[in-house]
Amino acid sequence: MTVVGITGQSGAGKGEASKILTSLGFSVIDADAVYHNVIFPPSKCLDELVFHFGRGILTAGGLLNRQTLSSMVFGEENKERLQLLNEITHKHVCNEIRRLLSSFKAIGCERAVIDAPLLIEAGLDRDCDFVISIIADRETRILRIMARDSITREAAERRVDSQKAVEFYTEFSDFTVENNKDLSSLSKEIKKILISKDIINGNG
Repeated sequence: MTVVGITGQSGAGKGEASKILTSLGFSVIDADAVYHNVIFPPSKCLDELVFHFGRGILTAGGLLNRQTLSSMVFGEENKERLQLLNEITHKHVCNEIRRLLSSFKAIGCERAVIDAPLLIEAGLDRDCDFVISIIADRETRILRIMARDSITREAAERRVDSQKAVEFYTEFSDFTVENNKDLSSLSKEIKKILISKDIINGNG
């Protein structure tokens, strides 16, 4: 089974890249969806988060309030909290992703994608045959995040400024794709990579 890793900056277009790969016959594991599953109570991951960040991160119904938690960990002054959050969630998310990969392989799946914003940091790149990072200009990412998550510009800027620099992705990825244009351009770049790896032919 060929496993492709998709990662990159928030707002760069990782989700769109995964949709393109889905259209080309890949089964996609969305790390964000996995995260939602592993924090849904009863949850060992959620219990750990409450222990370290307090019950204030929960809604009245006992679910994780992601906006409250985000406000506690994003920003230059909160780097240690963000690192702690990642350490807690990575192990639970990674275990579930690897379980899903095994199940895909067991049923004869030939192509799979791990779509994970922290793919490299979590060590999931080691489970991939190659990694594609999606990057985009800062302003483009800010506007996309504001539209996608319905948050203020200030909140979007804090999120963007908490991301790794472009150099991180170019260093640790096999391919880096700039996604500052339209979906057609992104699709062409993704297909070029797959053709170079002999996964699809020139006709897609």
